[in-house]
Amino acid sequence: QVQLVESGGGLVQAGGSLRLSCAASGRTLSSYNMGWFRQAPGKGRDFVAADSRGGGSTNYADSVKGRFTISRDNAKNTVYLQMNRLKPEDTAVYYCAATSAPVLHDEDYEYDYWGRGTQVTVSS
Repeated sequence: QVQLVESGGGLVQAGGSLRLSCAASGRTLSSYNMGWFRQAPGKGRDFVAADSRGGGSTNYADSVKGRFTISRDNAKNTVYLQMNRLKPEDTAVYYCAATSAPVLHDEDYEYDYWGRGTQVTVSS
């Protein structure tokens, strides 16, 4: 079993950047495909980005393509989400998640382990 802890959230002005981190313990992240999801107030949890365990494949929601980048450092057992050109509509709680599934998924039910989330607020 893997435990995930997100950090790096905060308040930023529109157009700014943040980098979220997801630190894992208990198991090595190289065993998992990783994803980032977000949940805005009053809305469901939406897919943001996913990264394959080998680092060779990524997938992004259309709303963040070209602005967000998912990456990982397996030596540090950490996954990152670099968020640039942030918009007010990016405001949400951001969660990282791990899946043992062999392919990248954008459905939250495919993920086995979740962090508690970190709040990102983008002011206009």
